[in-house]
Amino acid sequence: MPLRAEHDRVLLGRLLGRDPALHAYQLGDLDDFFWPYTSWFRRGEQVALLYHAVAPPTLLAFADAAGREELSALLTDLAPVLPARLHAHLSPGLAPVLAGWFHVADGGAHRKMALTDRTRLAAVPGEGEPLGAADLPELTRLYAAAYPGNWFDPRMLDTGRYVGVRRDGRLVAVAGVHVYSPVWRVAALGNVTTCPGYRGRGLGAAVVSALCRRLAADVDHVTLNVKVDNVAALRLYDRLGFTLVAGYGEYTLTACAGPR
Repeated sequence: MPLRAEHDRVLLGRLLGRDPALHAYQLGDLDDFFWPYTSWFRRGEQVALLYHAVAPPTLLAFADAAGREELSALLTDLAPVLPARLHAHLSPGLAPVLAGWFHVADGGAHRKMALTDRTRLAAVPGEGEPLGAADLPELTRLYAAAYPGNWFDPRMLDTGRYVGVRRDGRLVAVAGVHVYSPVWRVAALGNVTTCPGYRGRGLGAAVVSALCRRLAADVDHVTLNVKVDNVAALRLYDRLGFTLVAGYGEYTLTACAGPR
């Protein structure tokens, strides 16, 4: 079955919705808020997304073990038309498929996690106030001090799903979302950090707990991505009731002169 560009959101939602925790980012990107920045490709029942609201664009391609052969074939067909430089988030075993067309720089192993035990979340008191566009300067300063180099899209403040904690008159902890869609009932947490001078006080757990409670009103699947060597974050998310969904890798791809 040949590669095809796919524009049918209902079909994409049905295919991705078979495993909403694995595909939360892609499901969220079907939302009107993100859709104009997406290009979708399908081979049979497997889907790949090129998200181009960022520079360089990011390719997302995930499948369980049963679907990886078909997804590999999709990526083989897609490789010649991809941008010359991009990031990629890929299920295990898929990166070598692109190595014939790209130099592949490994950005490390990651985990996808989902909130599955809300009793653990309920045991952690939430704290935080909603943040909006007016808070952007203060939020930018916090990220510069506590989370330099993080990926943050200021448009996400418009979702109303960023929560912050203030101490001593300034913003010291925040939790937000990379993806949020009440239409597709998914969210992916992101941009979570605490000012170094305020760490160890439980503020990270409190602000994530507050955000998850806020999301519960219109989201069924709360997910996140985290590096496997981020022990502190993994411990925090386990405490809050998140469990492993799947492993994946992050990569930077730079085009070769031609297929090798």
